[in-house]
Amino acid sequence: MAMASRNYRGGSYGSSGSRFQFGGGGPLTPGLKFLLISIVSVFVAEYLVSLEFGTKGSTWLLKWFGLIPAAAVFLGRIWQPFTYIFLHSLDDLLHIILNMFVLWSFGRMLEPVWGTRRFLNYFFICGVGAGLVNVAAGILPMAWHHAPSYVPTIGASGAIYGVLIACAILFPDRQAYIFPLPIAISMRWLVAIMAGFEFFSEFRSSGDNVSHISHLGGMLIGYLYLRRGSFFSGARNEISDWKRKRNMRKFQVYMKKKSGDPPPPNRWVN
Repeated sequence: MAMASRNYRGGSYGSSGSRFQFGGGGPLTPGLKFLLISIVSVFVAEYLVSLEFGTKGSTWLLKWFGLIPAAAVFLGRIWQPFTYIFLHSLDDLLHIILNMFVLWSFGRMLEPVWGTRRFLNYFFICGVGAGLVNVAAGILPMAWHHAPSYVPTIGASGAIYGVLIACAILFPDRQAYIFPLPIAISMRWLVAIMAGFEFFSEFRSSGDNVSHISHLGGMLIGYLYLRRGSFFSGARNEISDWKRKRNMRKFQVYMKKKSGDPPPPNRWVN
């Protein structure tokens, strides 16, 4: 896809696969400006570290700030589900270019509607949530007595896929184009196609070094976060219905007992 969290193996981050071109509207908003400047600044810092210290410097950054499931759980590096969002592949410049383009295209649709604080909160909730899903998937093999994953994952794609699912929910009929075809489809269908692609890519042995589980995790966390009110509302309605029925049964029992009681004496008669 156009944006891809990278699994780093053997000094190569791999390719990003098929690409989509997206549309949006509006100026560069404050939250987007903060994210773009922050991520690009970290990328420049990655380059300078690599330039100064070579492969050892890049490996050190991955070791401490990439997302390594076994390290996050068993070595106490609990900051990694956050810091991995800001790292991107130095070997594939398109990794950061396409990620930032997609973030800009769709983020500028959301931030004017939500406001800067809510937009940034949502971005990091999806990014960190996608990281935690990645960690869970990385240590799951231990249930079958296999070693946990020590493969680092980097990139903002999990958070960006969360932004995509938000656009599909809030602007389902807005049109987007698939590059290079001049074909416009609705946001809901575009995101559904992308989700299907990521799902099937996760279960095939493609060796593309793309963390599809992080992409799916970002979409899942974003969907659950945006729909949490509906879930809680349904639970509240079920509880209210149960209380109403219980009270109705109590009232019916009370009225049945009252109908069998003798009439009260007439206190006005001397």
